[in-house]
Amino acid sequence: MAFTCATGKHRRPSRMQRTSVRAAGIAALTTTGVMATVASTPAFAAEPTPEQTGLIPVVAAGESVAEQIDDQVAVQKHAAFEEAARQAAAKKAVEEREARVRAARDAERKRLNTFVSPITGSYVSTGYQASSSLWSSGSHTGIDFHAASGTSVHAVGSGTVVEAGWGGSYGNQIVIKMNDGTYTQYGHLSSLAVSVGQTVTPGERIGLSGATGNVTGPHLHFEARTTAEYGSDIDPVAYLRNHGVNV
Repeated sequence: MAFTCATGKHRRPSRMQRTSVRAAGIAALTTTGVMATVASTPAFAAEPTPEQTGLIPVVAAGESVAEQIDDQVAVQKHAAFEEAARQAAAKKAVEEREARVRAARDAERKRLNTFVSPITGSYVSTGYQASSSLWSSGSHTGIDFHAASGTSVHAVGSGTVVEAGWGGSYGNQIVIKMNDGTYTQYGHLSSLAVSVGQTVTPGERIGLSGATGNVTGPHLHFEARTTAEYGSDIDPVAYLRNHGVNV
């Protein structure tokens, strides 16, 4: 029985047709040289080039950003270092200023608490409680410092003037209430440089020596007292020495 082969556009090509087409294709590839190229390369797809993938531009951009970040970090570190240095310098300046203020305050406190001689470079010419008819009490109630007229007389320590003016046999006198509660008196002055109520400091000039009052010559009469009044005298040499003055 004879069979008729049906044909149509969806019918699979016969084995002979497929073989013929494959042979023709191989011949065409061999002719163009493509077959030789394919035969000589590995049997996998070629890697795309960086230019094709855009990798190089991305890496370059990444490196640029990293450099910018590094620069910013460096700038920030430098700024932080400078700020720390500025703060340290400011702190040091404040500490040094405070130290100077403390030192000056301590020095001033020490100065105000010191005592000095009422006549610089002088000496005691008449001692305490020396006997003589020159004094109404019969004895010397203070000490005399050798001094020519017009010699500067200094407050022996810090205090407040409670008397400044004529004092009878003492002539022109000054009485100072000292900060420790005692009193000092300066007599026979030729002139006064302070007034009642005025505060004085150690070594401050309060007047000039002279020969006013009951005297035989110019000198400074100095007394240490427990009150401002006559008759409350204490040993002036011991008083000054107890306060560090060498007389």
